[in-house]
Amino acid sequence: MAILASVNIGQAEPIPGKKTAQTGIFKRPVAGEVELTREGLAGDAILDRRHHGGKDQAVYLYFADDYAWWSTTLGAEIDPGVFGENLTIGGVEGRNVAIGDRFIIDEVVLEVTSHRTPCLTLAARMGDSKFAKRFHQAGRPGAYCRVLKPGTVHSGEPVRHEPFAGERITVADLMALDGVRELDPDFMRRALKAPLHHKTREDYQHRLARLF
Repeated sequence: MAILASVNIGQAEPIPGKKTAQTGIFKRPVAGEVELTREGLAGDAILDRRHHGGKDQAVYLYFADDYAWWSTTLGAEIDPGVFGENLTIGGVEGRNVAIGDRFIIDEVVLEVTSHRTPCLTLAARMGDSKFAKRFHQAGRPGAYCRVLKPGTVHSGEPVRHEPFAGERITVADLMALDGVRELDPDFMRRALKAPLHHKTREDYQHRLARLF
């Protein structure tokens, strides 16, 4: 059984190196029950709504096994929330999580929709201008989810991971395609059989329509 290792909430804080821009990426573990709505965790700051938030990426998950890998790679312990995730999940191999997988935490039901694409804000958060590239090359993106059933969550709760029974399109598969201009049509057709983020679905449908 997997476990909810940490529930993390961020407030608006300045982006390092920027005079006026703010971010909600600085998320920190919180104790006690937290309401999780269809829009995400109550009290969590979402500032760049062009790239974050919305019903198809209401909750961002990162995985304890990926944190362990990063701690070894970077030679330093990394605390939950550092990568800006809302929920840190232990006991699941993050790279193999696929679109359509569900995570059930008591009454809460989450469904994976997409991977996380690293940005300059993450690089600034990590104090490394090249970290977005390193994050991409690592192929450990975490997973965005839609909330199928809201409720409350707290750290230490058991988590049930239900793999998607259809086409297995992993978050690592999708991350590897970031920046690729020409996508394999067969891959896109396979991916459209899974409950993708609506923006990715529309992009793939548009690309396939142009082929005919």
